[in-house]
Amino acid sequence: MIFRKVLHCLFTVLEMKSRLLIFFLILFAGAISCSRPNFTGKPSAHDLQFKQLSRTWDDGVPLGNGILGQLVWQKGARLRFSLDRADLWDLRPMENIGTPQWTFRWVYRHWLTHTYRIVQEKFDRPYDQNPAPTKIPAGSMEFDTRALGRVLSVHLYLNTALCEIKWESGARLLTFVQADKPVGWFRFENLPDQPAITLVPPAYTSPEGTNEKNPVKGQDLRRLGYVKGTLTKHPQKMVYTQPGWGGFRYQIAVIWKNSKHSLEGCWSISSEFPGWKKQPEAQRIVAKAFKQGFAESAKEHRAWWRHFWVKSGISLPDKILEKQWYLEQYKFGCVARPDAPPISLQAIWTADNGRLPPWKGDFHHDLNTELSYWPAYSANHLDLEAGFVNWLWKNRPAFQKYTRTYFGTNGLNVPGVTTLTGEPMGGWIQYSFGPTVAAWLGQHFYLHWRYTMDQTFLRERAYPWIRDTATYLTAISVRGKNGKRRLPLSSSPEFNDNSRNAWFARTTNFDRSLIRWTLQKAAELAKILGKTEDVRRWNDQLSQWPTLDTDSTGLTIAPGFPYHFSHRHFSHLMAIFPLSLLDVSHGEQERTIIQKSLHTLEKYGSDWWTGYSFAWLGNLYARARDGEKAARALKIFATAFCLPNSFHVNGDQSGKGYSKFTYRPFTLEGNFAFASGIQQMLIQSHTGVVLLFPAIPKSWQNVSFQTLRTEGAFLISARRKQGAVTEVVIQSEKGGLLRLKNPFAGAWKATGGTVNQTGPLLEMELVPGQTIRLKPQQS
Repeated sequence: MIFRKVLHCLFTVLEMKSRLLIFFLILFAGAISCSRPNFTGKPSAHDLQFKQLSRTWDDGVPLGNGILGQLVWQKGARLRFSLDRADLWDLRPMENIGTPQWTFRWVYRHWLTHTYRIVQEKFDRPYDQNPAPTKIPAGSMEFDTRALGRVLSVHLYLNTALCEIKWESGARLLTFVQADKPVGWFRFENLPDQPAITLVPPAYTSPEGTNEKNPVKGQDLRRLGYVKGTLTKHPQKMVYTQPGWGGFRYQIAVIWKNSKHSLEGCWSISSEFPGWKKQPEAQRIVAKAFKQGFAESAKEHRAWWRHFWVKSGISLPDKILEKQWYLEQYKFGCVARPDAPPISLQAIWTADNGRLPPWKGDFHHDLNTELSYWPAYSANHLDLEAGFVNWLWKNRPAFQKYTRTYFGTNGLNVPGVTTLTGEPMGGWIQYSFGPTVAAWLGQHFYLHWRYTMDQTFLRERAYPWIRDTATYLTAISVRGKNGKRRLPLSSSPEFNDNSRNAWFARTTNFDRSLIRWTLQKAAELAKILGKTEDVRRWNDQLSQWPTLDTDSTGLTIAPGFPYHFSHRHFSHLMAIFPLSLLDVSHGEQERTIIQKSLHTLEKYGSDWWTGYSFAWLGNLYARARDGEKAARALKIFATAFCLPNSFHVNGDQSGKGYSKFTYRPFTLEGNFAFASGIQQMLIQSHTGVVLLFPAIPKSWQNVSFQTLRTEGAFLISARRKQGAVTEVVIQSEKGGLLRLKNPFAGAWKATGGTVNQTGPLLEMELVPGQTIRLKPQQS
């Protein structure tokens, strides 16, 4: 018995010691984990995750901050960062453009006399044949990672905009482009060997020792004729300087430090051009950033993205559409800033393949820039959308000069295809020199006003832009025999391509929609500003223009020219979306026109559509309150016209026959039009009445969104559970009357303010900062 007691005591002591040992081991492990920062943040279901790196540049992992861009992929046996900067441009003037004798009147004369070939030779062909002006790539950085073994995983964390790569050796890479500074970062950990770093210039010149026959042709970068750049190597630092055209010059600098098992560094790109504001060179930028270090920079970076993601959110039962929406929001956060150039065709991810970027990476204002900013408004990212209207306003003097020299009038129009500095680039002149470009761009000034209710912006920018556009449209138009105004030449991008027949003698619905919208909004804004005489003037002008043209097919392209073949550009349907001149809420007549127009699209099919066509169609169906078809169009876009990294590449990549376009030129407008389509399904406010879940499929029983923005500067969150709305939260930024279509099936209750019901509408007058919550009575 005594022996058993002694033995029991001994085991008790040992058990206590083991517990203490385990306790201290846990503390030690916790201390280690706390000392190692979690740079990646929490993963989400929307992240991009792959088992290997892409072998092509356009399917690389995208990172960016509006100014700098990076694509992470693998070229050969090396890890490659394709580097870019938004203002890297060859700005040499396009041949013939700006010549005094080649004007709109000159084009009209050759159109009338059937000598239009000379117009194509002078305006269209130089764009196709000359390499510049064009967006240009910066270069790339490569790491020899062969010693690290096979890649196990590639993970883009959307929450923190950080890419993580893991290798079978245990090595790990973390890389990001700092959200608030012009710097990119990389950090290798657990390295078995130090990877060599190389800066790779773009292929502006032939490699030494080559003996190619006629090497410079097609879209080859060498056609730009640049001299060879200078690459300077220092211990743990490299600087590459590339001169371009007309005194342009850019610099890439990378700096790093090695330890036994890690490598940490940063890179930047600077640019300069005669007349531009002087900025620090890249080598100075990285030297300053490097002192701050990876950890502190990552902390600032994560704070920016944390602020970005709280702006809005959604939850959909269709997880493919939900994930694609978050990927589009992420890309928008990568490419838009208030002080950055607008979103061009590829923005900060210029082609890294030794060739000029698709369509020269320019600013196409016949669709591309406009669609790119569609989602900014209701997704509550107007701070980033401001970059678009800021750039347009900055270049307003250049646009006014263009209007005087090419159209021969005062007022304001904008070239349909422009360089970084707003100069015309040519191309198919029906849109590159189109008569109503400024009107479509003017809608973004109007929307910025409506979604912010910024009175200063209204007075100093929105109304002046729309007023000057209306002034120009009045000056360029002529009176027809019926007393109605018309344009001397009208077009509907991109119908009949760039042939003579792409011009119409009778004003197209594309141009009519934009002209009527401009005059309506000019009168509306003038009234708000108390400009009585302007109101009278614009309403009088509006009365002189014909209404939209329709026939049995719905909206026509132009009078006598219905939509009768598959075509990618829905320019004839502008009145439905985005301009909202027609709406199903306006009565049976407009509802019928909308339904016929969409039926006609369906009838002729999608053979010659591109990805952005399906994204635009999603918005159109949402406005028609057809959630089933809106979701289907957007699902096709996401699954058939996007690469695994989510980039829209115009052609059908699925092999399912959605389109006969199967090529893959990457452009961004389709991506952002998709996001807009999802938002249109969830909330609409364009009629002055807020609609919640106006166009969702019947199967979407559980769906919600957080702080989506409406016209009037209201932020709304709503939840739908088991087919019934269970909560609505309304926050007011600027105050004012909110009219909401009653989303509840039965009685409801409100907290935080007074809500009155008038028929199907709930009306509430809010003050700035006020929040009202609505719930069903029984909850």
